[in-house]
Amino acid sequence: MLNYPIKFTPILKEKIWGGKKLKEIFNKEASGDQIGESWEISGVKGDVSVVEKGPLKGKSLSQLQQEYKGDFVGNKIYEQFGDEFPLLIKFIDAKTELSVQLHPDDEIARQRHDSFGKTEMWYILQADEGAEINVGFKESISKEKYLDYLNAGKITDLLNFEKVEKGESFFIRTGKVHAIGAGVLLAEIQQTSDITYRIYDWDRVDDQGNSRELHTELALDAIDFERKDDFRLTYNQEPNTSNQVARCEYFTTNYLPVSGDLKKDYSQLDSFVIYMCVSGKVTVQVGDYPESLTAGQTLLIPAATREVSLSGEKAELLEVYIS
Repeated sequence: MLNYPIKFTPILKEKIWGGKKLKEIFNKEASGDQIGESWEISGVKGDVSVVEKGPLKGKSLSQLQQEYKGDFVGNKIYEQFGDEFPLLIKFIDAKTELSVQLHPDDEIARQRHDSFGKTEMWYILQADEGAEINVGFKESISKEKYLDYLNAGKITDLLNFEKVEKGESFFIRTGKVHAIGAGVLLAEIQQTSDITYRIYDWDRVDDQGNSRELHTELALDAIDFERKDDFRLTYNQEPNTSNQVARCEYFTTNYLPVSGDLKKDYSQLDSFVIYMCVSGKVTVQVGDYPESLTAGQTLLIPAATREVSLSGEKAELLEVYIS
């Protein structure tokens, strides 16, 4: 039985910069105190999601895609990606700053890593007072200036920092330097890729005194050195409506606040749909199968599903698909 709302078991990742919010706010079942990421839906090799419950319990995301093909992901998507799931869905908790980093585009990633590039977006779920993110440079710079500041340990003098609040959203194009700042909890929607070029890590070391690897040379021809104000996303917040937040060739993300009962018709959409609950609680029903979704949980609606019923009060969802 494919036609039901599918929940996957989260894959939790300890990180040097991780914290406790995924446990304390979203009730993720983790033993450590440095949980930086919850991979909600992943087809990354070595970290493939497994169905948590229901008729398909125990099957992996890869098995579902291989078995059900276009009925699972959409016909055009299956033609393009085959058995590789195209998106990676995460929640991220930064107790301290992530490294300053960037991601290569499709061409560079394919040539060097046999991988997709990594275009991504962030939706801010919670931010401590004064919390910031880095997105891009303050101004357009030359490669030579970048290297001078990097080698002098002053790269942060060139970076553009933005204070963030709950509900704000940002689009991170390939090549754009970026870093999630301390005190930020967010949802991340991205291409399926785990390729990151780390250029600065705040001079920190692990408990053995080791620094993390930097990718200075790899990053040089992948960085966008131009200042571009193309990262802050604005969107409407009309209740019971799919309000577009981001749309690109890799994914569409809508903000969907649910109040009362709502029916969604996906008969014209040739794609799976992912719901990330970012606030409140909602019941998601397909046919006779209901599934509850609370803040910090995610589920997938297979592409063959035509209609979904939603019921909740002051629930907020991110609705993700490929169009």
